Amino acid sequence: MTVSLDDRDLVDWTVFGRARSELGAGFVRILGYFREDGVKSVAAVEAAMREQNAAGLVIPAHTLKGESRQFGAEPLAELSERIEMIARDCVESRETPEEALKLVVDLRPLFERTLAILEREANPLVDRRAGLGRRVA
Repeated sequence: MTVSLDDRDLVDWTVFGRARSELGAGFVRILGYFREDGVKSVAAVEAAMREQNAAGLVIPAHTLKGESRQFGAEPLAELSERIEMIARDCVESRETPEEALKLVVDLRPLFERTLAILEREANPLVDRRAGLGRRVA
């Protein structure tokens, strides 16, 4: 996973549009829950990594993965899933999760970039004539 992705590649705009349509008026509220849960999940992943607690990585990484996919944030979901899978393997083998360190370091910046894009696009004042994820100059 590389965090050097172009911002427009951080969201699958088809999935985002479908979520926006399906959630309707509740979309912005649900996105707010994603922000709150995501901040908590990222902090929990970082804390578990500092403690070398593989089991402590599993649930917050799993939660972030699922919620990211709901909004089309596939790179964030993939990174979260990789952390979760490494953690699960470490729990089974009773090892510490050093292998996930680089991924955990990449998690917060990717979450913050992705969230900023989602929130910007969810803003009703954004001009969408240029297409999803891009503003008109």
